[in-house]
Amino acid sequence: MPTLYDVKPAFQGKLRPLTSRLAVAGITANQVTITAALISVVAGAAMAIWPANALVFLLLPLVLFIRMALNAIDGMLAREHGQASRLGLVLNEVCDVVSDLALILPFAAVPLFPAWGVVAFALTAFLTEFVGLLGVPLGSTRRYDGPFGKSDRAFALGLIAVLLVFHVPIGVVAPYIFPALALLSLVTVANRVRVALADVR
Repeated sequence: MPTLYDVKPAFQGKLRPLTSRLAVAGITANQVTITAALISVVAGAAMAIWPANALVFLLLPLVLFIRMALNAIDGMLAREHGQASRLGLVLNEVCDVVSDLALILPFAAVPLFPAWGVVAFALTAFLTEFVGLLGVPLGSTRRYDGPFGKSDRAFALGLIAVLLVFHVPIGVVAPYIFPALALLSLVTVANRVRVALADVR
């Protein structure tokens, strides 16, 4: 199924010159990975502390874009500049999950959204990445299949933040937004399992 992850090669192409300069400067993939997680945690903490502050949510799309850029850069540093390592693999997966939780869970503090729906989305987002990793021990590859992967989650969260900042009237549908995202994540889980199993037959 198509997903925003499909545009990653083009996105990486735009970032490749910057990545090369960072490598020359001695910046490592692991440093970039940790930086992306720290930015996400700080942004998530600000959202949780000041859920009524429009400026905090206005910054979220920028934070999400920076996170995606850093995620692309750390991958290129690892693959194209000889920095791949087992520690890097662990940091990449753990920091991605930490970042997801840090940026999703604060929405539970927004009165428009039922906390259970936000938590359900956070858990299913985690499950999506966990199942993606299962492709490796099954004999397939790390699965990034859609329809609702990491890039799609970032787009959805950024859009929700923009709607909140500009006071778009979403009150009627607000209780259903995060449960719907959780459902899309479950569809993604099922699709990744299906593709991984089909790949090893």
